[in-house]
Amino acid sequence: MTVEAAPELRAPKPLRMAWIIAAWGACFLGIQWGLEYAPILWFAALRALVAGGVLLAVAVVQHRPRPRGRRAWLLISALAAVNVTLAFAAMFASVAGSSTGTAAVLANAQPLLIVLPAWLWYGERISSRTVAALAAGFVGLVVVAVPGGGGQGAVLALLSAVAVTAGTLLGRRLGGLDVVAASGWHFVLGGAGLAVWAALTEGAPTISWTPGFVAVLGAMSVGGTAAAFVAWFTESRHCRLDTLTAWTFLVPVVGIVLAALVLGERPNRWTVLGLSVVLAALWLALRPRGIRPSPSGSADDRA
Repeated sequence: MTVEAAPELRAPKPLRMAWIIAAWGACFLGIQWGLEYAPILWFAALRALVAGGVLLAVAVVQHRPRPRGRRAWLLISALAAVNVTLAFAAMFASVAGSSTGTAAVLANAQPLLIVLPAWLWYGERISSRTVAALAAGFVGLVVVAVPGGGGQGAVLALLSAVAVTAGTLLGRRLGGLDVVAASGWHFVLGGAGLAVWAALTEGAPTISWTPGFVAVLGAMSVGGTAAAFVAWFTESRHCRLDTLTAWTFLVPVVGIVLAALVLGERPNRWTVLGLSVVLAALWLALRPRGIRPSPSGSADDRA
């Protein structure tokens, strides 16, 4: 296997990562609430299609270049299949099949899954500290999942994590494409796949278009999807993938806190213990490793 030479890498930008994580954590609450008004796959399709439509509109207004060439469209199509169609379907179904907090923890196993392929594909060497963080994070996820019996919801959440990991790996290869236009097309294509899947399995959409549902869908699609994924793909071009994805360990913290405050879900002691172990893994992974900050970001980096 040919290892792609990694560009000069920097640490993830904390403020950008903080709002990405907050937005994604809130999305789990939005999914849980919105499933009372729309079927699983139709809801997932709407989230993707609205996000893609917003990004493509921005690309047109700002005269951003369209993706061109067979390789670009193959990459965008593959990214759409794993990062949207498969990941969103599994994520939404996992929330329906388990508690919001458990789904948020297991669906964010990406830091544990990305280390080996990032080494094989991009030459990002694995340190002993990373291995320790990997092991600690895995133990934490097991502590969360097993006492609850695992079940279909846990399996689907982990499937979502695998799909999102593949999406992050592919997302780094968007380097030669405009990140807004490419992200928009991948959401539209992935959302179209979800809509076809929904039509075949759930039939005609039965959606309660209440003001609350429209507001939640809009917030999830624009803030938690369109803006957050453009920022995420931008960071993935410039940061080590293990350090970048370690931030997603914080998504369950947001999800669990919001689920407790808004939905009244009370995490049990196993969830608290497992989450504490996961946070310890995050601390190990994010300790400075000597990456030199980039003195000046590119145009995409300032997006």
